[in-house]
Amino acid sequence: MERRTTDRLLRARAQAIGGGVREDTVAAVLDRVLAVQAQDLPAAELGLRVRARGLTLDAVRRATDIERSAVRGWFMRGTLHLVPAADARWLLALFGPIYLALAARRLRELGLDEALCRRSERLITDAVAAEGPLTRARLTEHLTTLGVEPKGQSAFHLIRRAALAGRICHGPQRGGEATFVLLDDWLPPAGPLPFTGAAAERELARRYRLAHGPSDALDFVHWSGLKTTAGKSAWAAVQGPADAGPPVDPDPADPDVRLLPAYDNYLVGYRTRDLAVPAAHERRVWPGGGQIRATVLVDGLAVGTWSRARGGKEVTVEPFPGTEPPSPAAAAALARESADVVRFSSGSHRLSTPGL
Repeated sequence: MERRTTDRLLRARAQAIGGGVREDTVAAVLDRVLAVQAQDLPAAELGLRVRARGLTLDAVRRATDIERSAVRGWFMRGTLHLVPAADARWLLALFGPIYLALAARRLRELGLDEALCRRSERLITDAVAAEGPLTRARLTEHLTTLGVEPKGQSAFHLIRRAALAGRICHGPQRGGEATFVLLDDWLPPAGPLPFTGAAAERELARRYRLAHGPSDALDFVHWSGLKTTAGKSAWAAVQGPADAGPPVDPDPADPDVRLLPAYDNYLVGYRTRDLAVPAAHERRVWPGGGQIRATVLVDGLAVGTWSRARGGKEVTVEPFPGTEPPSPAAAAALARESADVVRFSSGSHRLSTPGL
């Protein structure tokens, strides 16, 4: 096979979105890929589905809301990800200080001085401790008592600051909205961190290599948000064959078709895009304004975009212009994937959270 095709197949296999690879549980998916992009929570849930077989929305909500085996937070690049709860503390210890320092300037621009930030952190912590899981809207109401504007970005940045400082984290959903809880109450009991400092950077590089197939130090720097020097040093320390498994030659009679959600790791985890998305169609996936559209993959290669109306029973696919019509096998695989998206998204997700 051509080297680019081999690399693409290896990457898709490493990410469990190609080569016939699917995991069985939320825990298995996250153990394999470490993190799923989660700035858009429904997209994150679909990011778990596309890497699994028969996963239900209830199973995802059980993992995040009841078992607490997966947690959402600001980690790599200061962006929201869903990660294994067992990895959340050392990831937060690695990235929290970085993004607290970077956030300080934005807080000053918003007119939020250090004294107000400290008072806000105490107020947020006390409110969550007293009232249980609280939505961003409810925390914003509390913050207005300190003179914080209810509109705009001030409340959001203060809540994010408390999360980066390790005081709170994302908890269960309430009526489709994310809530915040005390991190020390929600995550497994604190003990010595398994990785700190340079060791944490090396562990992150190791996990990235396993989850992202053929890649290099600059890909890792791009994905992680670490400084280039630190990222290159960590990468050099863990060089070695990534355990992605052998690539499987694409079989026209049995193509691996996946409906990748918006903002997926596979599209943002590398510094270049053209291995997964043909350059001529890049703007259809990245139209601007920070959007990254949901994408149809065939053996790891994007061939179109897709959408589904909320509550809709059908997936709408828009093939890239000039793309050859799908083979009967690809069309059948796409129909199965589309039906699975509808099945997953129509799950009952009526779970209760004991003790909260």
